Amino acid sequence: MDTASLYDLTPIAWLLAVGVLLALGPLVWVWRRNAGAGPARRLHALTVLTLFLTFDLTLFGAFTRLTDSGLGCPDWPGCYGNASPVGARHEIAMAQAAQPTGPVTHGKAWVEMIHRYLATGVGALILALAVATWIARRRQRATDTGARPLSAWWPAATLAWVCLQGAFGALTVTWKLFPAIVTMHLLGALVLLALLCIQAVRYQQASMQRAPTAVPAALHNLLVATTALLVLQVALGGWVSTNYAVLACTQFPTCQDSWWPPMNFAQGFQIWRHLGETADGAPIDFAALTAIHYVHRLMAYLVFIAIAMLVRSLLRVPALRAQARWLAGLALLQLATGLGNVLLGWPLAAAVLHTGGAAALAVVLTWTLCESRRERAAVSAGAAARRERMEAA
Repeated sequence: MDTASLYDLTPIAWLLAVGVLLALGPLVWVWRRNAGAGPARRLHALTVLTLFLTFDLTLFGAFTRLTDSGLGCPDWPGCYGNASPVGARHEIAMAQAAQPTGPVTHGKAWVEMIHRYLATGVGALILALAVATWIARRRQRATDTGARPLSAWWPAATLAWVCLQGAFGALTVTWKLFPAIVTMHLLGALVLLALLCIQAVRYQQASMQRAPTAVPAALHNLLVATTALLVLQVALGGWVSTNYAVLACTQFPTCQDSWWPPMNFAQGFQIWRHLGETADGAPIDFAALTAIHYVHRLMAYLVFIAIAMLVRSLLRVPALRAQARWLAGLALLQLATGLGNVLLGWPLAAAVLHTGGAAALAVVLTWTLCESRRERAAVSAGAAARRERMEAA
């Protein structure tokens, strides 16, 4: 297949139609279920449902990658120029006959196309959310009810981001699973989840007229630092997965019977290169895969400690104890699934759950950030006393 044929936009109308049909069900259900509620309540319900479906899409994306189905249809947005694998039966059969264990099979083609259908459905929901928020915002301005104003910027940013995420999805296929693109696609999914989580919390706060909880500056700083560490760790985890470096170490806590195995950091973290190759086109060393795996493992220790410290601090804030419990449970899940990947030979269920756990941690940390704010510096007792004396004088 030549480069020009990788982007065949002929089936785009059919793909969009499937996405709209998939989005209609959730839209109708949310609007009927919240018919008598205010606009903020309806938008909150739609955002939470979209967040849930986007999380499911992230899990299915991990399943697609881990089953080597990312090139099940090696063109975009259709499958050999068709809207579904049904119309591409002949081409898929020929590719499978040429490479029986290759990337193109009937099963992998369906997995890849279902992922694209679900992604288009989520995109349609995000578009509907942006339009509904814009309409609600205009009506709110016209009526001037005194309620907290709805922001149309977050839905607009989410809509723009999901379009960018779709572009990364296209490049993932047409650039033949280029590791940097696949990793950015994974990080883009987490950003999309965070954007939807921010909206869900803001809509709930608006409907309940509730403000974020003030927390000490030290706790707020720890929360921001833990979130930054998690983003870095997810990027490293994506780099491990996209380079198929999980099985470079099959022991724990050591790796290859050593606490510091032979590693090639220069090759391992050479970002702009094709899968399995260096930037010069030479095969990548096993020591490079070891470096990729081991750096992710070392960072996991740091992230786990940071989350443990954050959980301990959040439990002291009554309004944020639910988030603390979620973080503790998800951290333990990540530990269990991470060990399962290493010791059990990368089983599919553990690998998918590991990606899901990382995504859930990102959502909960975003939720915690939205429900908290840095408290203002308290005035010292001495300064207060001096102010009282000056006022008395």
